Amino acid sequence: MYRVTPFSSSPFSLFNVFNELDKDFFSDTMQINSCRTDIRDKGEKYVMESELPGFEKNDINIDIKDSYLVISAERHCENDKTSENDRYIRRERSCSSYKRSFDISDVDSEKINAEYKNGILTIDLPKKKHEEPVTKRLEIK
Repeated sequence: MYRVTPFSSSPFSLFNVFNELDKDFFSDTMQINSCRTDIRDKGEKYVMESELPGFEKNDINIDIKDSYLVISAERHCENDKTSENDRYIRRERSCSSYKRSFDISDVDSEKINAEYKNGILTIDLPKKKHEEPVTKRLEIK
């Protein structure tokens, strides 16, 4: 079978060194490109869409701390109950958690709405109404 990557499969190749460093550094606590998020400006509001596949709705928390929106999600490991005839050969799906923070200083935090459907968390973030500065003329005495 042919390899897709043009890098050598030698354990001493530069590609494998960085790949192993990446695995050791991030381990199971963080996945690369986790919780990918798109933010669109829709005029009166921002719409944020975050990928959180495999999570249940009650595994996801959305908190507002000061002027930051914090999205966190945690999937707990289930007990490994396998029989002698049913053993894992490789297991990549396990416990995971994500946490992202976003500056919402330009958002009306009282009117934020969120929906979770098909692994996508959609959050509507209405913009604050910017009032024109009040000008007035002072009378000289």
